[in-house]
Amino acid sequence: MPVITNIEDLKRIYERRVPRMFYDYAESGSWTEQTFRDNTHDFEKIRLRQRVAVDMAGRSTASQMIGQDVAMPVALAPVGLTGMQHADGEIKAARAAAEFGVPFTLSTMSINSIEDVAGATTQPFWFQLYTMKDEDYVGRLIQRAKDAKCSALVITLDLQILGQRHKDLKNGLSAPPKLTPKTIANLMTKWAWGIEMLGAKRRNFGNIVGHVDGISDASSLGAWTAEQFDPSLDWGKIEKLIALWDGKVILKGILDAEDAKMAANVGADAIVVSNHGGRQLDGALSSIQMLPAIMDAVGDQIEVHLDSGIRSGQDILKALALGAKGTMIGRAFVYGLGAMGQAGVTKALEVLHRELDTTMALCGEKSVADLGRHNLLIPEDFGGRWMDQ
Repeated sequence: MPVITNIEDLKRIYERRVPRMFYDYAESGSWTEQTFRDNTHDFEKIRLRQRVAVDMAGRSTASQMIGQDVAMPVALAPVGLTGMQHADGEIKAARAAAEFGVPFTLSTMSINSIEDVAGATTQPFWFQLYTMKDEDYVGRLIQRAKDAKCSALVITLDLQILGQRHKDLKNGLSAPPKLTPKTIANLMTKWAWGIEMLGAKRRNFGNIVGHVDGISDASSLGAWTAEQFDPSLDWGKIEKLIALWDGKVILKGILDAEDAKMAANVGADAIVVSNHGGRQLDGALSSIQMLPAIMDAVGDQIEVHLDSGIRSGQDILKALALGAKGTMIGRAFVYGLGAMGQAGVTKALEVLHRELDTTMALCGEKSVADLGRHNLLIPEDFGGRWMDQ
């Protein structure tokens, strides 16, 4: 096993180990992938302000997200098909997160079901909800999350319709993989993955198959999404979902200051500034570039988190310094999971924590609560404004 010192090391192992359609599912965006690329590149534009001769002893990355104590202000984002990246992937990621002391978010489009994860873990996790046309199913899904003692509901707002993802369409993305000559040829090179998957608890969408009337096989993500996802979702429906949950609610997929104000007005506890990892509206601005304008609009009214583009502890620090109270990582932990299972997720969290702690020290800060814009040198075009304004 090579020495792993950063997230890119895990990504290289992940690419070698996981079947192509599932690697492409995680490591791609929609249309031209411009926003997917900008999510990471725009973090690189922000520079850090180095400080010296400052007492760095006694540093701590501990914080809170929606009132929950966390070892660092990072949560594992909801990622569909995680159980196809590694056998029982959702369970293993949830266990790693709990042991490290950060939240795990289970996706509606997970392979392992809510009940599978709850039965295999000892710490409450967050549950992410996609809204469906079948309101009875949505109500039962929320009740299942309540019964599993999930500590927060994360409602994703930016996937009422699926963005066009060329790689998924060309690969015929499905769970389990459909056996075509192309798929079989690729799976033959991923024998370790295949052996582990033989012992997996599930190989289809555990929260859907057997729970939705008329759906016995949700193997095709695109087809099921087109049939079931609710294009009529509006703020009135969101208010009803918040009331139905009656607990901590996070609204994910906010990329505009006006939408952030609406989220605060309907009573959510937090928002996630996110463009779905560049997988929905290609050509939208990166999450980190939109964060300053959203913080200026609602930063004193609602807790703000950020995802999309985080690949290092320095990225986490930059988001926190721009005002976010927490961050979410998706691809960064998926790389670790696909590479090494539960141990790989732990390794990803260790890498990010070490980078965050070291960068915080070199910026002259001892606590994440002390981070601010004074730690950064920010390009003039940041803040969600057009270049010519």
